Amino acid sequence: MRRARGYTLIEVVVAFAVLAVALTLLLGTLTNSSRQVRWSADAGRAAMLAQSVLDELDTNGPLRAGDRDGELEDGRYRWQLHVAPYRTNAAASTQPVDPNAPVLLALDITMTWGDGGPRERLELHSLRLVPANLGAPPT
Repeated sequence: MRRARGYTLIEVVVAFAVLAVALTLLLGTLTNSSRQVRWSADAGRAAMLAQSVLDELDTNGPLRAGDRDGELEDGRYRWQLHVAPYRTNAAASTQPVDPNAPVLLALDITMTWGDGGPRERLELHSLRLVPANLGAPPT
């Protein structure tokens, strides 16, 4: 009489345990990947909106030193802009400076979305050259 060959109950339980561990690791990897893809999409959108805000500055009259803020896309993205004269760490030159020379302004824009936590924040820095009489802070 031949004995039927098959899997024992212990072998089946071990196989299911190995499958469960493998699926848990795979799903954890996929969940983390989906979070990274979402952050990438949000950060890319924030960068595009920040560029839009910087481009719009030129259409709203002369650029002056100061702080501004606003919201985009029904409050989903918030921005804060700080404009100040550009300062360098280089030693001051002894050369005379033309008072009518254009002024270099530093623009620092911070975009936040969601709760505004460290992973929901994007900072961009730019420089703009403006006529001398416009670069000074308003009095």
